[in-house]
Amino acid sequence: MNDSFARLLTLLPVERCGGAADYAALERTALGALLTPLHDVMQQPEWHGEGDVFTHTVMVCKRLLGLEGFWALELPARQALYLAALLHDVGKTPCTRLEDGVWRAPRHGQVGSSMVRRLLMTEYELGADRSEISLRETICLLVRYHMIPEHALERESPERLLRSIAADGELAEGFTLRMLCLLAEADCLGRIADDTQELAQSVHLCAELAMECGCYDGPYAFPTAHVQHAYLCGRGVMPDQQLFDDTWSRVVMLCGLPGTGKDTYIAAHYPDWPMLSLDEIRRAMRIAPEDDQGRVAQEAKERAKEYLRKRRPFVFNATNLTDDLRGKWLRLFEQYGAATEILYLETGWKERCRRNKNRKYDVPEQAVAHMLDKLVPPARSEGTHVSWLSV
Repeated sequence: MNDSFARLLTLLPVERCGGAADYAALERTALGALLTPLHDVMQQPEWHGEGDVFTHTVMVCKRLLGLEGFWALELPARQALYLAALLHDVGKTPCTRLEDGVWRAPRHGQVGSSMVRRLLMTEYELGADRSEISLRETICLLVRYHMIPEHALERESPERLLRSIAADGELAEGFTLRMLCLLAEADCLGRIADDTQELAQSVHLCAELAMECGCYDGPYAFPTAHVQHAYLCGRGVMPDQQLFDDTWSRVVMLCGLPGTGKDTYIAAHYPDWPMLSLDEIRRAMRIAPEDDQGRVAQEAKERAKEYLRKRRPFVFNATNLTDDLRGKWLRLFEQYGAATEILYLETGWKERCRRNKNRKYDVPEQAVAHMLDKLVPPARSEGTHVSWLSV
């Protein structure tokens, strides 16, 4: 953990004997790039009588410190949760719009999660080792899903939803639904509105359901990875079912930003496996990265099918930065009966920049910055096996 992030942690009021939060001091840190604009972001008075988003954020943080459940957490969890509360609505800055006289901020949790990831990865270098990735993504998961608990019971399959979100605690090892429900409760109560207690009660009911589902304080204990993947993908199996594994071997999908060391990792761990590389196909076809990639994708698809028909394990090497993009390939692999393993690779930001610069085919950092805005590390539900690695 670098010195700047260590100093940031000292500003958080997460010790019982500590003083009140100094929000002006927090705005003077790198977090200010996300916090300061919130002063000027409006909210619908019906739901947020307190006014702007920054005022709401301060109210949420104070409410969080008033919850006994917050103080029952270990210190690292309190630090992550408080940072998530401080940053939970930063996505409202780009997402807020006035529609038919109503202030709305669609997808602000998802957008805010990406904004938080960028800041923590680039400004605070949280990615140099596995524990830092876990801490950063715990905060990002809390930001992304902070509105889920108050509406979870309205979903078609709330048990599957909660187990799916909780499963990411296998990867971001500090993340739990207990923490998410605490954040959601503080978010509900940290407003001036008529429905604060009603929504807080919905959060309590979500917490009770998570306890009943065995995923409140950690991921649900599925009997096998095969059952877990089948259940989380919605294949109509029970979470404790003994399901015959009819997959053959596996296809390994690499994902990560340019410069994280995917080629080096493959050479070290899969030296004898055939590799399907979008970069290699692109160069062979003389197609630039900024050109239409349709022909590249089609060629890669045909080569993948050739391996799949022969039931030959292979490594699929590409950036694969979003769940939508990964999903298209994973569905193809699984249609042919392959078990899928996703390996997400990362390293410290400065080290990644150095590696990218020294590559034979480096990617312009401006393009990498655009990729970072799209990056969503793979969720546990996406593959039969999923790992986040610091290399």
